[in-house]
Amino acid sequence: MLRVRNRLLPLLGAASPLPSPIHIHLRVCRLLSTSTSTATVPAPFSLENYLVAACGFAPAQARLVSKKAFNELSRESKRSSEEHSCRRLISASNPDAILALLSGAGLSRADIAAVVFADPLILRASVSKIAPRLVALRDRVGLSTPQIARFLLVGSRALRRCDVVPKVEFFLSFLGSFDRVLAVAKANLGIFNANLEKEFLLRAEELGVPAASPLFMQAVGVVTSFPPEKVAAKLDFFKRTLGCSESEVSNAVSKMPQILALSEATLLRKIEFLVNEGAIEPQYIMQRPILLAFSLEKRLVPRYRVIKVLQGKGLLNSNMSLSSLASLAEETFKSKFVDCHKDCVPGLADAYAAACASIVPSTV
Repeated sequence: MLRVRNRLLPLLGAASPLPSPIHIHLRVCRLLSTSTSTATVPAPFSLENYLVAACGFAPAQARLVSKKAFNELSRESKRSSEEHSCRRLISASNPDAILALLSGAGLSRADIAAVVFADPLILRASVSKIAPRLVALRDRVGLSTPQIARFLLVGSRALRRCDVVPKVEFFLSFLGSFDRVLAVAKANLGIFNANLEKEFLLRAEELGVPAASPLFMQAVGVVTSFPPEKVAAKLDFFKRTLGCSESEVSNAVSKMPQILALSEATLLRKIEFLVNEGAIEPQYIMQRPILLAFSLEKRLVPRYRVIKVLQGKGLLNSNMSLSSLASLAEETFKSKFVDCHKDCVPGLADAYAAACASIVPSTV
């Protein structure tokens, strides 16, 4: 979003206020006048010229944005029989009203130009529809003017197509912050257009997590962050890497949905360590997927080293599993397996601290 705005700022008189719709229209009409013989008859509306005169675009950028607008308009017209919205872009009337609306919402001239650059078809949006939605984003959702400007850079298409307010409220309540909502929206541009119940909630249930489960919102978080094909690819990764059945993988996901959010590289490093160093069977990992959620560097490796030292000195039951020890709270683990052995195993505490800091310790 910042990149879009930074590309536009040098081309805009950012300090100058956004001209009023009346002045915009007069400037465009003067620009389109070609000769004294047609001085009283405005030339056909040119979106390219309008973008230069009203939004401050350089001619090359105006040409690019105009082409983008009509390409999108062509695609949308094939999906919809609505002609009235198309007519909103054949004169300066509707674009003027949109610019005035955005300006009235508090957006700066640079903000407005960035929004138009990102979604030029906002200029033909229905003012009567998006005006109350902008007000609701401010008054009902509580977004500040800068947040509304940032939202429009990714959500303006949804804003002009549907009432996005309930969806923004939902994702804010679930994800916890506006920045996280925007991050998810960038990765999945359709989230504000989707029917939450029929799409995301259904997909979460399809992962094997019932709506009544306390883990259901974790599952919703996964499916809102990743498109279906990426989730399917991650499920296939577990089957291929661990040699597990589909039901085993589904059972693991139902216990810990967030393992689907981990990158394949991260998962592969953890799996290799657990199988090769920890001698843990793949099926056991799928039965206890929390092992994959633990940090490799800060929990699994350091605790594994403590286990091996204590077992080597006959101070720990050889049947003590890494999964059991990895699940302990940090203070509990240190108290039971590090601090209580500091006298008989000098250097154990320092070695553990060094391992947690990803520093290779000397032999204990």
